[in-house]
Amino acid sequence: MMDNGAPNERALLSLMERTGYSMIQENGQRKYGGPPPGWDGSPPGKGCEVFVGKIPRDCFEDELVPAFETVGKIYEMRLMMDFSGSNRGYAFVMYCSKDEAMKAVREMNNFEIRRGRLLGVCPSVDNCRLFVGGIPKNKHKEEIMAEMKKVTDGVTDVIVYPSAMDKAKNRGFAFVEYESHRTAAMARRKLIPGRIQLWGHQIAVDWAEPEQDVDDDVMNKVW
Repeated sequence: MMDNGAPNERALLSLMERTGYSMIQENGQRKYGGPPPGWDGSPPGKGCEVFVGKIPRDCFEDELVPAFETVGKIYEMRLMMDFSGSNRGYAFVMYCSKDEAMKAVREMNNFEIRRGRLLGVCPSVDNCRLFVGGIPKNKHKEEIMAEMKKVTDGVTDVIVYPSAMDKAKNRGFAFVEYESHRTAAMARRKLIPGRIQLWGHQIAVDWAEPEQDVDDDVMNKVW
């Protein structure tokens, strides 16, 4: 499904014909695959996605996919787009295995996509945790968990810290863990200020600090 009149539409259609992957545009990004043709089972787990930066603004999947599929089987590619039809300079590529993603970091970082234009490739931070502030201090972990499960899907855990002054109370915030980055992102979008209140309180929601889970030798090659 493509916007009519896109300058590279023919090249994109040709790519889809060659690979059998689908392509849709949604929420400011264009998604190639996810899942690929013939895929049976759950999406790849944590550590299978890489972040790709420094993409020329007029460079699209017809150039990116052939380059990135040389190191492994692509599960999906998400290219961030702006309203003018240019890309926003970055994308996420999810491979079918963690080994392929690590290989992409090793071999595709500083890859010359066009003459003099080098891509930056590093592991994607697979953040599954949200910070939720504005929670009534008298609420316990079980109550917060039950409430978050009512308004969002995929909640796996809630982390609450007791108040220093009164151990029976929380500090007015909690960290909510989700089963995947995708479910966490959908929950964050749903909980943006003004849309949903918890116990009649306005809440503040954002990503919790990401936890790095990347091999040291990989990090040394990227940075």
